[in-house]
Amino acid sequence: MTEPSLEAVVPEREFTLLLQRVAQDFAAITSATLASTESRWPKRFYFRLQSEADELEVVLDDYGARHNRTFSVFTELTASIRGFALAGLSLTHLSKRLDAYGVVDSLPVDEGQAARRSVERARAFAQETLRGLMQAWWREVEALGMEIAPASESVQISPESVRFRLPRNVGQQELREDMQRIAEVASKYLQAHEMLADSGLRPERDPFLRETLLAAHCDEQTARVFEATVHNLQSAYDTYIGNTRLEAADTRLRHLRGHISTGLHLLESVTHLTHFVERHDDGQRSDMAERFLSRVVDRHQVQDILLHDLFLWARRLLGAGVELAQELLPRYTDLQSMVVELPDGLTLHARPASLVVGITTYHGTPVEMAIGDQCANASSILEVMVLVGSNPEAREYVFRGDSKPLNDIRLLFEAALGERGLDQLPAELAYLRR
Repeated sequence: MTEPSLEAVVPEREFTLLLQRVAQDFAAITSATLASTESRWPKRFYFRLQSEADELEVVLDDYGARHNRTFSVFTELTASIRGFALAGLSLTHLSKRLDAYGVVDSLPVDEGQAARRSVERARAFAQETLRGLMQAWWREVEALGMEIAPASESVQISPESVRFRLPRNVGQQELREDMQRIAEVASKYLQAHEMLADSGLRPERDPFLRETLLAAHCDEQTARVFEATVHNLQSAYDTYIGNTRLEAADTRLRHLRGHISTGLHLLESVTHLTHFVERHDDGQRSDMAERFLSRVVDRHQVQDILLHDLFLWARRLLGAGVELAQELLPRYTDLQSMVVELPDGLTLHARPASLVVGITTYHGTPVEMAIGDQCANASSILEVMVLVGSNPEAREYVFRGDSKPLNDIRLLFEAALGERGLDQLPAELAYLRR
């Protein structure tokens, strides 16, 4: 006997009546935005657009509208508005703060002007694309026979909330911790820039070659990794460095924060535009909806903005802060040198070597490992194994770096390099068991 379906099929007309109710708030903000006489939409427009679009998209997805011939175009228009509103929010925020961040001052004058033009070009593109998408959304409302009237008066949008935090100014021990965090942020900044520099992306004006290039080196998953890496960097700065006495005393720190924030806002937009492009590639968007959207948004123009005005400038502006991060790193690192001896009966093979790398990676500051006049980066398992393999008789190793990772490496050697089992490691090294 066939099991009855747990999901009832909703008649399309009944669903249309439902949409008329749930789409009212979204309709109000879109009509108010389209009626705006402001040449540059404020951040609050973008915030409300993406928020209301997100709520409406949830309802559409709950009812399977994406896979229904009648409502698939309506659903994709709503989703596309949400994505471009998020990109517009990031770019509008950045365009207002670019000079305050001070990042363009790190560039030659002509290059700084080019950076401003690219940010403005991308912001204007997001705004005009949204205008076209919202106009198409209203045409689709009419085509579906939905009785939603445009807002008869301006929509009241609450002002943005004030974000603040009291200064951290209690205790001298905290000051030492902040110095360590600054070294970690500076080190991770250099790693983030290296990741972008090694992305394989380059300028490409031919639209078909550019599409192939982006597919190979900046799909949505990769774009989200880029964004998350810089987002984590900014979060670490704001949590441990922002509003501290050290930040107030060293203007270079806020300058570094400006480079981080600029890169983050550009990479956020890279993610949103990549998501828009890939909704077709991964089959989320029906052919009918894709054909409709292609008449509203030029896919190749999206990718041109994505590569040349967003990603390449994110990489360039993070690169402009590399010298600053390199300057800060030794200033806030408690540099020390330590000699350890290999315990009798043990060798530094792959497993204990990976624990050394784990310690260095955990602390986030550079550590150098040396045997004689040969050196290796202690956060690279490959370099460590090559160094050890090139000196098989060595029993003594020199580590140079911040006192915290060096102290943990000393504890690891004293605990027989974890060869008696990770559960036998001291409590200070509990993070290696995860």
